[in-house]
Amino acid sequence: MLTSNLFQNSVEFPQKGDINTSANPSASEDDLQITEGTILGDHHVVEAFLGEGGFGLVTRCRDTKNNKTVAIKVNKSDPEILLQAKLEIFILEQLRRLDPDRCNIVEWNDYFLDGQRICLNFELLDQSLWDYIGDRNNRGLPMRELRPILHQLANALFHLGSVGIVHADLKPGNIMVVNRSESPVKVKLIDFGLACPASAVIPGDRVGTTGYCAPELMLGIPYHEAIDMWSLGLVAVELATGVPLYPGEDDYDVLKFIIETQGQLPDHLLESGLYTDCYFIEDNYNKHATLLLFKLQLKWPVLVQRFT
Repeated sequence: MLTSNLFQNSVEFPQKGDINTSANPSASEDDLQITEGTILGDHHVVEAFLGEGGFGLVTRCRDTKNNKTVAIKVNKSDPEILLQAKLEIFILEQLRRLDPDRCNIVEWNDYFLDGQRICLNFELLDQSLWDYIGDRNNRGLPMRELRPILHQLANALFHLGSVGIVHADLKPGNIMVVNRSESPVKVKLIDFGLACPASAVIPGDRVGTTGYCAPELMLGIPYHEAIDMWSLGLVAVELATGVPLYPGEDDYDVLKFIIETQGQLPDHLLESGLYTDCYFIEDNYNKHATLLLFKLQLKWPVLVQRFT
């Protein structure tokens, strides 16, 4: 987790008197009782719900001050989520140096408080690439559509790297189509809730989504912007074929797919991983790591001990 000194040069964050970050039942049991017509803050009327996650909800709102329609990410008032929202604001502040249209990154307008919840105000976009592919019955996109999309995503990652930011959760669900009726389709990268400065990465910090993570994340190896390029490669395959390259219900499945298709990971990576022992055992005869039945170890540890 990033430390508070990262915020010294950022926006003025709400003080503890404004947002209660202590562990208490009301904060940890926030069920976000929001309906259409609810007013967030002073002047954002909820018109529809766009998505939800562990953090809270994403809503479509109308700003009654200027009658503009925007997307509002409503974070729960749970202390850990509050801290994560502050970290996301720090990242978004760094991204203000970039032109959102030229850099293919969602435009962030500001943040405001709704009671003890932090709400992030973004431009309203059309639909995610995940939904865009689904509308085509997961058949994949033709090259004339695929090429400009990948070019835009590579452009977004280039500009993130220029300001030293790792997105850490690149996937079709975090890529938005600006307007599906336009051709070629324009896309923007969204959701910086897991992003961090490359200089502040903590080895062993597990981020990202199963199926799109680089091996470094699964093994607890120090990482940098390159993990986003790994994810982009997986997104490219999924856009072309309509199905994920590495399906799996957990990291073990994904790592197994990677090794079966690309071969054993280099020894220097295995030796530097904090979690290598969770997935691999070393063959003392040839000093080569082999994949361990980690699922079996989790479910029946006594049985595994008998045969290892």
